[in-house]
Amino acid sequence: MEKVSLKPIVAAICALQFAMYACSGSAGGSESDADSVATVLPSRIPEVKTITVEPKVFSHEIVSNGKVSAHDFADLSFAGSDAVIDKIHVKNGDHVRKGQPIASLDRFKLENQLSQNKNDLEKARLELADVLIGQGYDPDKADQVPADVMKLARLRSGLDQAETVLANTTRDLANTTLVAPFDGVVANLFQKAHNKPSASEPFCRIIASGQMDVEFPVLESELPIIKPGDEVKVGAFASTETYPGRVTEINPLVDKDGLVKVRASVSGAKNLYDGMNVKVSLFRAIDKQLVVPKSAVVLRTGKQVIFTLSGDKAIWNYVHTGLENMNECVVLDGLEPGMEVIYDGNVNLAHEAPVKLVRD
Repeated sequence: MEKVSLKPIVAAICALQFAMYACSGSAGGSESDADSVATVLPSRIPEVKTITVEPKVFSHEIVSNGKVSAHDFADLSFAGSDAVIDKIHVKNGDHVRKGQPIASLDRFKLENQLSQNKNDLEKARLELADVLIGQGYDPDKADQVPADVMKLARLRSGLDQAETVLANTTRDLANTTLVAPFDGVVANLFQKAHNKPSASEPFCRIIASGQMDVEFPVLESELPIIKPGDEVKVGAFASTETYPGRVTEINPLVDKDGLVKVRASVSGAKNLYDGMNVKVSLFRAIDKQLVVPKSAVVLRTGKQVIFTLSGDKAIWNYVHTGLENMNECVVLDGLEPGMEVIYDGNVNLAHEAPVKLVRD
């Protein structure tokens, strides 16, 4: 008869007893640990900061995108000449002063014509003297010649025509040099020296410096709070520098997208260029508004709530907000002047929760 070993059975019984002891010890340890945690970590009263709300001026901000255009500009062209360009004195982007030369044409042909016109004028004056002498008048005493006789003598001598031709040539010669009509910047200069200037395109454009216009759209719902004279700040997208301006006109027409065009004038905008896309911030001061920091408004059950301080407790107030800017918003209802509004430490508050006020 084969003997049966009892060692595996004894080992199994010992393992089972050890497991039962470990389980009972673990359960007892969890209860003890929970008690110790509750003892070590007592509840804290939330610390909050408040402001007292009173009616004040609210600076409403409207942000839009716009396009810059020159307030004043002049397209320059050479007037009625078939001469070639002799010299160009500037290039695109150059700042010019009023009266500064821009470019000039070859003057050789016009200078010769001017000399011929002067000779023709002298001949006409001699012919006038002969006509007056033939009628018994002294040409050196023109003031004694009757007006009708002098008019007829000038006509017969060709003096009037000679003076007119000379004046036209003198003007054409002066027009061979383009000059800046005002202080500004050179733009759209693409023509080259030793070529005839284009008859269909301006030679260049001078954009007046110091003042630019910017046009930008606003929603029709925002139109009632925008007035001419409101402050704007304009800046390029690639720069943090901004330039102040004022609203100059509002186009009284709403387009198919519900937008209205607004134009503003910007001074000292040395780094803004005609046609540049810019960001525009429009500011409108609205008096007698209950204004709170945006951080004071929290959401509870999908509604706007502001907590106010009453004694040492936070009070839950349903509110409706209106206009807002980067940091503040207007409260339309739900608050009264003089209330202390909690704007910091309010994220996890409940109604009538005890709080501790902390002064800045």
